[in-house]
Amino acid sequence: MLPRLKRSTQLLLALLTLLPAAVLVLGTLYMLGMEHLEATPRTLLQGLQWASETITNTGYGADNRWNHPVMALFVIVTPFIGQFLVFLIFPVLVLPYFEDRFEVRLQHHLPPMEGTVLFYRHGPAIEPLLEEFSRTNSPFVIFEEDMELARKLRDRGYSVVLGQLAEDASVLSRVKQARAVVTNAGDHANATCTLIAREAGFTGPLYALADDPLYRAPMIQIGATEVFTPSHVLGAALASRASMRISPPAEGMHLLGTTVGMAEFRVRAASPLAGQRLGDLRLREQHGVSVIGQWFGGVFATTKGPETRVEPGAILVVVGAPANLEKVERMALPIRRTGPIVVAGFGAVGHKVVEMLSDAGEACVVIDRSAAAGVDVVGNVLERATLDQARVREASAVILALSDDGESVFATTAVRDYAPEVPLIVRVLRAPNTARLYRSGADFAISVGQVAGQILAYHLLDEQVANVENRIKFSRLGAGALAGAHPWRSEALDRTGAKVVAVERGQEVLLEFGDDFQVRPDDALYVCGSLKSLERYQRTFHVTAAAPPTPSTSP
Repeated sequence: MLPRLKRSTQLLLALLTLLPAAVLVLGTLYMLGMEHLEATPRTLLQGLQWASETITNTGYGADNRWNHPVMALFVIVTPFIGQFLVFLIFPVLVLPYFEDRFEVRLQHHLPPMEGTVLFYRHGPAIEPLLEEFSRTNSPFVIFEEDMELARKLRDRGYSVVLGQLAEDASVLSRVKQARAVVTNAGDHANATCTLIAREAGFTGPLYALADDPLYRAPMIQIGATEVFTPSHVLGAALASRASMRISPPAEGMHLLGTTVGMAEFRVRAASPLAGQRLGDLRLREQHGVSVIGQWFGGVFATTKGPETRVEPGAILVVVGAPANLEKVERMALPIRRTGPIVVAGFGAVGHKVVEMLSDAGEACVVIDRSAAAGVDVVGNVLERATLDQARVREASAVILALSDDGESVFATTAVRDYAPEVPLIVRVLRAPNTARLYRSGADFAISVGQVAGQILAYHLLDEQVANVENRIKFSRLGAGALAGAHPWRSEALDRTGAKVVAVERGQEVLLEFGDDFQVRPDDALYVCGSLKSLERYQRTFHVTAAAPPTPSTSP
């Protein structure tokens, strides 16, 4: 029995049969036409010569005049047939044959999998994680069922296996050697992959990314180690960015009571702060406030010394006495933290955002194009009438939970122009579009790949790839190696990124320090910064938490 020929080979054989047949048929018709219509007989050989010249557009030679209209019409139509054969059928039939012979072949079975992570299906949720795997040279293989996508992934240098898991389970025969498996298809396909992997003898960790949390328990029962719902985690991350009730601005702020406050200020391009060095602004000396850091492009950077430059458009995090913070308002626009939170987009992510905000006691205004239970304003977020109806300018934050990144870019631009002072938090579908949304005016842009990457990297790489949240903390610490130095003028202190915002001396809490002020060994310092900057501070100055204040101490 002859082996079945590939489709590209079948097409090439069809072409090799079609071209001679076309020359023979047209040559015969030309011979008969010249004999019966023109009364100038031609042999079959002459007819074949004329047909080949006409189809290939190489010329007519001696035959260049015809009198009978039917013959003339035949001669007119034949070149178009040749054009059709050469420029349409030829590429369709021939090119697939050569592509099939000379392109790099996609694998159809798993390679040796020792120490390798298998990803079942590609998608936005795992894209940032794959880039991190590539950066750290951690081996992985993608099993993909879409041929075009598999080719694109292969062209990017990824190890790809193409197959149809539901039709041929043997393609995963080597999966038992893998270090871990991550399923990233639909919930039903994920279940199929989980069952096949376990049946093939895989006993390692298997992580499933689910669309619906209802599938979590059944997936674990059939063999998944953990089941995550990135869209819900993304909704929680968006909600925590918008609500101070879900994510308080700073941990441990109660240590100073009402003595010290923390505020956020947006630095507009026309602000006297924009583009200036902290050393030149002298905010601590002249206004008694400390700049802990600034949010810019979704990244929180602690200030490190007088050379730190204030970025136009950034959100400054400033600590100081409430009266001193009011002085900064003259130079920058304070971020209002009162008013409802506006959520645009009421899909799966939007539902989760509103659910979390409502559970936290936040007032929400929901915008969506379609009327539904829970939607307050039906309209397009690009229209000012919709923004007016939702009272966006009075909002404490706006969350764009739209399902299309292109639409999110336009919506971000529209909302930023309409309400430039309101914090704008945007859901991103594909991580590469994050930079575009920041350029459009987003304060925070969070992708499903970012949160899924953080979850999976914790399990697969023992690290956090993407920090969705940067926490700020107040700590009450001993003087340590800072004793004898000024609490604001220390290069070592600047390098840590943490700030000494107050000094507790006896029963007093001091917030402002003269040029000759020195920290005493028995002082307690209130230090503020990100978690990492506080860790650096404690290592640099060899300090631990200070003893609790005596009951008579009044903050």
